[in-house]
Amino acid sequence: MAQTLDWDVVIDAISGKNVGMGVDEKALITTLGNSHKDHRKLFRKASKSFFEEDEERAFEKCHDQFVKHLRLEFSRFNNAVVMWSMHPWERDARVVKKALKKGDECYSLIVEVACTRSSEDLLGARKAYHSLFDQSMEEDIASNIHGSRRKLLVGLVSAYRYEGNKVKDDSAKSDAKILAEAVASPGEKAIENDEVVRILSTRSKLHLQHVYKHYNQIKGSDLLGGVSESSILNDALLCLLKPSVYFSKILNASLNKDADKGTKKWLTRVFVTRADHSDEMKDIAEEYNQRYGETLAQNIQEKIRGNYRDFLLTLLSKSN
Repeated sequence: MAQTLDWDVVIDAISGKNVGMGVDEKALITTLGNSHKDHRKLFRKASKSFFEEDEERAFEKCHDQFVKHLRLEFSRFNNAVVMWSMHPWERDARVVKKALKKGDECYSLIVEVACTRSSEDLLGARKAYHSLFDQSMEEDIASNIHGSRRKLLVGLVSAYRYEGNKVKDDSAKSDAKILAEAVASPGEKAIENDEVVRILSTRSKLHLQHVYKHYNQIKGSDLLGGVSESSILNDALLCLLKPSVYFSKILNASLNKDADKGTKKWLTRVFVTRADHSDEMKDIAEEYNQRYGETLAQNIQEKIRGNYRDFLLTLLSKSN
């Protein structure tokens, strides 16, 4: 476990206080970047000025004033360090809330949280949402999103998927036939089909892998190739079936020299949410290398500067 740091010293360092007073930023990056999630939990518990305990829901959340300060003051490096130090449940809850505020173009963030997290982590994000915003995630989505996407998004965030290794192949074949008919039906959006919503929001990820295999056999073509890349359905399928592909595309977009400010922020989100899951981060890095012909580490080294670059590379090294 990484050495113990005084969280007040960490906050002073990343907020620009006490500059020139001997703060070793390289040591800060190394210690925090390599820290275990349980170590960061100790940070939060010991930092009453910045975090408070929600005893009912068993997690530590940021004080509202601290969050407001972050929005005004923090650089990409500072923001990445604080997001890394946040409880994962709070981080995901705030991602969903932000997506709802920004509207249509950000609904893929809701899909990302709902479909790439474990059942326990998604449940935790819903608990954090209660604590932070005094309403349920499902309620907020249903109130703010209308039309065909609402049913699917509510279904996805409400899921608590089975994570065992048993799959009923007959059921997978039946689900594949349903998807094949729904995707092919003229004049009907697949996400308006109750059976499609049921399959995507209740089936285990392993079951869906079997559905994917059977669909491709039935149709003689790839399910992902038959769905518009810009659709919520495509995002859901990618996140459920090939999360490493989804995240590698997000990273590539965020590292593009022509990326806008909002797209550049995706880089921080992917790193701070996936770095604790070393196997997932390793898969993402390998997919990125295969897809774009250069390593993720190499691209970050070339395109990102300063402490932010060093912190990202430290997080990436956790997957090695």
